[in-house]
Amino acid sequence: MTSTPFISRKGMTRRGMLGAALAAGAAVPLAASDPAWADPGVPAAGGHAAARLVLPVPTGPHPVGTVQLHLVDRSRPDDLAGPGHFRELMATVWYPARDVQRYPVAPWMQAGAFQAFLADVGFGDLASLGPFTVGHVGAPVLRTGRRLPVVVFSHGAHSHQGDHTVVVQELASHGYAVVTVAHQYDTYTEYPDGRIAVPLRDRKAPTLPGDFAADLRFVLDCVEQLAAGRNPDADHRELPAGLLGSLDPRRTGAFGWSKGGTATACAMLADDRIRAGLSLDGPMQMNPPLAGDLDRPFMMMSAVFTRATDPEAAAFWSQLRGWRRNIQAQGAVHVSYGDNEALFPQVAKLYGWSGQQLQDVIGTLDPDRAVKIQQAYPLAFFDEHLRLRRGHLLDGPSPAFPAVTFLP
Repeated sequence: MTSTPFISRKGMTRRGMLGAALAAGAAVPLAASDPAWADPGVPAAGGHAAARLVLPVPTGPHPVGTVQLHLVDRSRPDDLAGPGHFRELMATVWYPARDVQRYPVAPWMQAGAFQAFLADVGFGDLASLGPFTVGHVGAPVLRTGRRLPVVVFSHGAHSHQGDHTVVVQELASHGYAVVTVAHQYDTYTEYPDGRIAVPLRDRKAPTLPGDFAADLRFVLDCVEQLAAGRNPDADHRELPAGLLGSLDPRRTGAFGWSKGGTATACAMLADDRIRAGLSLDGPMQMNPPLAGDLDRPFMMMSAVFTRATDPEAAAFWSQLRGWRRNIQAQGAVHVSYGDNEALFPQVAKLYGWSGQQLQDVIGTLDPDRAVKIQQAYPLAFFDEHLRLRRGHLLDGPSPAFPAVTFLP
């Protein structure tokens, strides 16, 4: 299983970051404090059998349901797979649910994809410790008389659609339908027939931000099918009760991490169905460059790819003509707006990393605060621009989040 880096001079790929962490990981005591959600029973390296890794629970009032979709875009032939093949995606819908008790919770990643992912980055001994989500597979949709606003998510290079489950679950628990996408040839995923996909080392593979953006636009087509009462699943698998007709394609947003953040911008420029876009430390490296201005709300949550140091990010900012915000959490690194902030403190304890070694991976931003930032700011953004629920969190610095600065 091999992968090639996304075209970033900083080399920000999931494999590269994890490999560097492993190279640094000596068996010395962990100095950093454990995050509040971590299982205190997880032992250090050499201890007894460990409990599963855990994710923080969302703060919203609703339980969460989830269902996978197998999608085939027959407008895009897949030249790498050969004649008669088309662009093939796995997607997962997350939504507020009801009567969840008899439905199992979904794993963070499907078992086959998770094993491939861990093998590729050198954490194979964690295969049995994969976290569960709060999403109940196939649970009926909570129907309140109004359709659900929709947010689509695009992952980063060599990553997977579950790597921002903290944000996704948070939005779903507050009444959003969130559709995460596994971008073919640049992800770890598992298809219904048992095939395991891993990132492909092939310069001809369609894995540029524009390819990701085309995936997002196709997923929006599928959202419209669901809204109209039609099942877009290529295998016509049964959908949860109440999902058909429950989505509101007129209130659609998008967000992405890293390359997915760049793809979000590309998709938003090309498709006015996306009413609001959010980039989680996207490098904004576009080939060809973004053509035209964006007149709809866009927010950048910066860490490494800042306007002060990256001309691409600065150029993109100058093309935003509508509502815009650029925030940055002090001490954040590229992975700070994702699930790594919750998972790596637990991994560090298992491997006996020092506090410095953990900081080398997730930065100096306190993990508890990092998770709360992930839960609060994307929700506030989409609430304001998809639900027209005006709050004050995005107006400027907040004493509740002292690490978050607003960049002019």
